[in-house]
Amino acid sequence: MNILTKIIIVFIISSLGFQLEAQDNFTITVNVKEASNNDGKMFIALYNAENNFLNTSYKGSKSVIKNNQCTVTFEDIPNGTYAVSIFHDENDNGKMDTNFFGIPSEDYGCSNDAKGFMGPPQWEDAKFELRDNKSITITL
Repeated sequence: MNILTKIIIVFIISSLGFQLEAQDNFTITVNVKEASNNDGKMFIALYNAENNFLNTSYKGSKSVIKNNQCTVTFEDIPNGTYAVSIFHDENDNGKMDTNFFGIPSEDYGCSNDAKGFMGPPQWEDAKFELRDNKSITITL
């Protein structure tokens, strides 16, 4: 009887582990349009928490720009709440350049076309729910 109990417990634990691994993951495709030129690269950041928004990305990517646009796909993303930010690093120095007052001098954008008023865009304006594969377009 003791061996049968152990076999049943191992079977239950194995099936639970399989269920945890079977969590659905999705893709987020980000299409960036109307870049002012093909110079430099486009930096795309995916955020999964409000407290990290515009500071520490969950995933990030750089893309070359062709015909004033680019597309990046993030794969194996679990369902949840996310936001995307992008900037066009025209001079290819690896950072978003700003003027004397701290205002960006390179084009940028966020999911949901979120815009900031007297500051950067807010998480509440840029966030979206991921429950299946998603494609978003950000126009600069």
